[in-house]
Amino acid sequence: MIKKAEIITFGCRLNIFESQVIKEIVEKENIENAAIFNTCAVTKEAERQARQAIRKYKRQHPDAKIIVTGCSAQINPAKYLALPEVDQVLGNVEKFDPASYNSGESILVQDIMEVKELASHMVSNFEGKVRAFIQIQNGCNHRCTFCTIPYGRGNSRSVSLGQIKEQIKQLMQDGYKEFVLTGVDITDYGLDLPGMPTLGQTIKRLLDMLPDMKRLRLSSLDPSEIDTDLWELIASEPRLLSHFHLSLQAGDDMILKRMKRRHLRQHVFDFLTCVRTARPDAVIGADIIAGFPTETDQMFENTREVVRQLDLLHIFPFSPHDNTPASKMPQVPKAIIKQRASFLRQEAEVCLQRVLNRFVGKEVTMLIERIENGTVYGKTDHYLPCRLPTFEGCLVGDILRVKIVGTEISTLRACLPGIPGKTDKS
Repeated sequence: MIKKAEIITFGCRLNIFESQVIKEIVEKENIENAAIFNTCAVTKEAERQARQAIRKYKRQHPDAKIIVTGCSAQINPAKYLALPEVDQVLGNVEKFDPASYNSGESILVQDIMEVKELASHMVSNFEGKVRAFIQIQNGCNHRCTFCTIPYGRGNSRSVSLGQIKEQIKQLMQDGYKEFVLTGVDITDYGLDLPGMPTLGQTIKRLLDMLPDMKRLRLSSLDPSEIDTDLWELIASEPRLLSHFHLSLQAGDDMILKRMKRRHLRQHVFDFLTCVRTARPDAVIGADIIAGFPTETDQMFENTREVVRQLDLLHIFPFSPHDNTPASKMPQVPKAIIKQRASFLRQEAEVCLQRVLNRFVGKEVTMLIERIENGTVYGKTDHYLPCRLPTFEGCLVGDILRVKIVGTEISTLRACLPGIPGKTDKS
């Protein structure tokens, strides 16, 4: 039986956006009986999962054409083509060229560092998603010692304000109510555009031009690169939701320097103080790497001290990428890395429960993500998981005002405030 092409996505929100672009391309080109794996190179585990998924898919669909793209494929195209299951490898530019899929070429991957502009891609919807992801930037000008992403994405390139506005307008017409501005390093937004607009300036203008846009989120921020206009928005703009995620990685100054990060420990504390002064209810998350090379027990404790000040945490055990500077540094034993990652995950569970308890008894808004077996599931404006009993008339994609009545299994429990049975849609 002939099947539509499937897109299997790994990694970040930017990949989610790009997979939707790919989906619309292959549908227009009538690409069938194929699976396109949009890979991630942030961790070796993400790359392992992609290879495992490719093998599994081929076993289940032996006649399907397997196409691999994304950051991992851009960096190591020959590695993927060497897999017996793989028919074609496309780079991060080529995956957006309709001609690539019928070219007959087994590898189409250009030098990503030669790419100077960011092509704008309009998407009509995000299948299975209630949030719309808006690409505003791609690539990275920085060279952290553990990271291969610049070699998969190239240098920083920005999408113009006009193109961002038109994409959001189209998706608003399609019923989307919440938008996530995404990229590889969005705090570097605008450096390559005329006039060098900052991220904060651009968001201010975007909100002015789209007064009916209800909810806006930001992807990862660098705590040392928040511009003045963005601070003003954090302090005063209710449509900018109260959840901020930091690309943090560590909480010890020496480790941060060896990572070649742009911030130091004090930048993190300054960020926390400023945000929580402006928005006492804000929820702040971060990515943390456990067991970076040369990390001593005291350096780890310094990171753990920072972690305890945060709310939502993603913990990653360090795993060296080939040919990165960090791979050549003195490595922490794997057993210690595993132990430190476990300690940080325990801290993360405590932090999550603490922030959940903070909202008990309060009213918040939530976006319905799914409805299953008599229960509504979604996330609050603070990006906290929430559930409440299904009621008549509720739909996926609705924004509700709810009252938090308790917590369980890392989730908020809610009810509708006011008159029983009232939908209270906002």
